[in-house]
Amino acid sequence: MALLIDIGITGWMEESDLAAQVLASMPDADVRISTDMGNPEDITMAAVVSLNSDRTAQLPNLQLVQKLGAGVETIVNHPALADHVRVTRLKPDAPAREIAEWFLAYVLRAQRHLSEHAASQSNAAWEPIEPRYTPDTVVGVLGLGHIGSRSAGMLRDIGFKVKGWSRSPKTIEGVDCLHGYDALPAMLGECDFVCAILPSTEDTRGLFDRALLSKMKPGSHLLNAGRGDLIDETALMVALDNGPLEHAILDVVSQEPLPADNPLWAHPKVTITPHVSGWHLGEALKDVAENFRRLSTGETLLHEVDRARGY
Repeated sequence: MALLIDIGITGWMEESDLAAQVLASMPDADVRISTDMGNPEDITMAAVVSLNSDRTAQLPNLQLVQKLGAGVETIVNHPALADHVRVTRLKPDAPAREIAEWFLAYVLRAQRHLSEHAASQSNAAWEPIEPRYTPDTVVGVLGLGHIGSRSAGMLRDIGFKVKGWSRSPKTIEGVDCLHGYDALPAMLGECDFVCAILPSTEDTRGLFDRALLSKMKPGSHLLNAGRGDLIDETALMVALDNGPLEHAILDVVSQEPLPADNPLWAHPKVTITPHVSGWHLGEALKDVAENFRRLSTGETLLHEVDRARGY
């Protein structure tokens, strides 16, 4: 049995570094990287960010795909992934905290008018602007799983009024938790900021279409750090141009990397970060090693995904 580290993207960590971190938890394991795979018949588990389009055909004995992150939609929907191959994901604390910080940073940027003050400074203009009052500011968090709960708690602790929304009922102390689609439009109409950290499923793909965007509070901000297919980007630009949206902050988009000619780049009411809101895995790589061990012994895997549900 061998574990293949095959990240599948550029601009993140090196496969050799990840392999070294896994080996630190399991020194005797057979851990390989994509540029030094050896006999592909040996490989029973692959740890990936993005599953290479033809990788599954090269691994006849693959039993498990471990996502090096949380979102698994491109893996569970991979057309070449055999039905018997299991899928697991990570639920690390480090990127959950970082994504919560990303939400908080951009909420506070607007709350304190930092962009406007930077523009004033460039013009040598002394132009005081009253900041929003935090206890009167409503922030909605869409998706109350591991990351969303952490985000809602951080925003609550700063002093915002926080509303949470999820598909099924959830309880978070100090957060007004709602659930079910019927509750969503009215909630959006109350929120000054909406922070989305939803998975990509049949129910969420294209959820923010023209109709739902029209329900948002006038002057509100939409922040998305979940999956890019949540938002109809054409409808988003209409909502920014004509209301009700004031600004969109996007860490994820429908096509990544975003093509240089995509109009989102130049839109004055759009801020883009290149999928960096959650970067570090922290202690979670120990779960990769643990799942490799459990796969060999037949024990219950950590954070296994229901492929039919998509999460």
